[in-house]
Amino acid sequence: MEHIRAHIKAITSKKERATERGELMQYFLQALNRSRARDGILPLTMPRMGRVLQAIPTKDLYYLKSVCDQASNFSKKFWWEINPKKHTLGRSPTGETPQPAPPAPPKKKALKRAPRTRG
Repeated sequence: MEHIRAHIKAITSKKERATERGELMQYFLQALNRSRARDGILPLTMPRMGRVLQAIPTKDLYYLKSVCDQASNFSKKFWWEINPKKHTLGRSPTGETPQPAPPAPPKKKALKRAPRTRG
């Protein structure tokens, strides 16, 4: 009779480290590499995809996935959405007119002081 540890090791020998973030990264990787292969560009790797998506929270990745799925060009929409400079300029990749920015708060007036006198 074998020790119970032998049976448990056989079942858990493969470490399962799948996470929802990892699954989303894999999804983006496959979708982007399809268009990259078509264009003759080298495919992205998982470490590179991790670096690209490093600062984006997981909940925002779900939004990014839905927006990119609805776009006609997945790759173009993906790279536009993750670039923060594009959003501050108020441009859209599809040429849509963006919503106007809210007005800036009024500036505070500087107080004028009376000139100093020596004496």
